[in-house]
Amino acid sequence: MNLTGLHILLTYTCNYECDHCFVWSGPWQTGVFTWPRLEDVFQQARELGTIDEIYFEGGEAFLYYPLLVHAVKFAHDEGWKTGIVSNGYWATSLEDARIWLEPLAGAGLNEIDVSSDVYHGDEQQERFAWNAMSAAAELGITGAAVFTLDPPHETRSIDPRNQGEPVTGGGIMFRGRAAVKLVEGLPGQPWELFDACPYENLASPSRVHLDPFGYLHLCQGLCLGNLFERPLKDIVAGYDPTTHPIVAELLAGGPAELVRRHGLTPDPRYVDACHLCYTARAQLRSKFPDILAPNQMYGLA
Repeated sequence: MNLTGLHILLTYTCNYECDHCFVWSGPWQTGVFTWPRLEDVFQQARELGTIDEIYFEGGEAFLYYPLLVHAVKFAHDEGWKTGIVSNGYWATSLEDARIWLEPLAGAGLNEIDVSSDVYHGDEQQERFAWNAMSAAAELGITGAAVFTLDPPHETRSIDPRNQGEPVTGGGIMFRGRAAVKLVEGLPGQPWELFDACPYENLASPSRVHLDPFGYLHLCQGLCLGNLFERPLKDIVAGYDPTTHPIVAELLAGGPAELVRRHGLTPDPRYVDACHLCYTARAQLRSKFPDILAPNQMYGLA
């Protein structure tokens, strides 16, 4: 396992509550990093020695703006490439977007991805994204819009060579809130057909997500370990996908294997592999509480 990317969920809290959200973010969600916790993370990343990129995500990272700026500067000064994912609520005009981004440009921010789709609002969201991208370009920050298609217009095809890469556009993956809120009325396929994970490189992940409670997520709600309980370098060195209780089964036969191995009772049809996997994992949480965690990833405060 050569871990090069660390995507930090600065908080589970968000000013939006989008139906397609992987992590069930919303105004009611709890969990946010403190600076001492981030310092600990950075120290562990330094000791690991293979990290070259740190992204800050959420929830909505801009809700804790002073902490975000400080963390970006610290990461930049350590020599890591830095990025942010945001819904862009703050980019109400080009001038305002520039004001928000100037301190981050000064802190050394390299990239920012801003959501622009129907799940984050109406045409106003497109204006916010345009303002953010334009201001970022002026300040020398690489910018991109992150979009998600409506479920009826699902056209996304997955290239196996890109497994584990961050998503910047395409159709919904029905994990998290989407697996509950957006599946009704959509066409499905027999659960037995979902015999592989099409999105994540579980055998040899190059990036993971880290939440405020220390959980390292191979996929949202599927954990590698907790770096507040065990050092990151030890977690990485000890990762064996063939013995991980959930990953081993996913590699052997995809989400369908989770159903078979644990004797679950599935519905006849599922929208996609994520839909089956997330639903199966939710049923297995009591059996694997330290791996299928935390509550936030499963819609619980």
